[in-house]
Amino acid sequence: SAASCNKWWMEDILNTKDYAGEQEKIGKLGENHVFFLPYLMGERSPHNDPDARGTFIGMTMDTTRADLTQAVLEGVAFAIRDSFEVAESLGIRVERTKICGGGAKSSLWKKIVANVLNIKVDSIAAEEGPGMGAAMLAAVACGEYASVEEAAAKIVKVTGTVEPDSETAAKYEEKYRKFVKIYPAVKELFPEIG
Repeated sequence: SAASCNKWWMEDILNTKDYAGEQEKIGKLGENHVFFLPYLMGERSPHNDPDARGTFIGMTMDTTRADLTQAVLEGVAFAIRDSFEVAESLGIRVERTKICGGGAKSSLWKKIVANVLNIKVDSIAAEEGPGMGAAMLAAVACGEYASVEEAAAKIVKVTGTVEPDSETAAKYEEKYRKFVKIYPAVKELFPEIG
């Protein structure tokens, strides 16, 4: 759904495929006053809510197109962070992640994800992560590799890493604490507005 939100915003709303051009206009990270709930198709994790809807909040007369574009990118990263928070509550500590596909082409997107999650983000050579993951599982099932970890070590090729910046990550931590208050505040409205 991350790719779907960005594609919807860029191509359907802004009517452009110039993703890089739109992202060039984005200013300082962690200082945007606009928030976006990226629930364009409902939400599955951690809010199991098919009625949830995409929502912008915090706009003023000073809000720019770049602010809204940044809010979409940040909202998706915050939604990913929601799932990371669930993992951490179960005792799973995620210290780095991998990114592939269209989002991996954007240095800005990788910076946002690294700082919102406050972990290292590796870009991988493969465009189609889900397909590669399925192929790795099949290779393990066929006995080509003894484990998924072994298959990943042999197949996945990291092409670059983005590390979080402590100052930016701190700003995003503060922003995330505000983001998590939005869904509970508006969730009762979603079934009404359909």
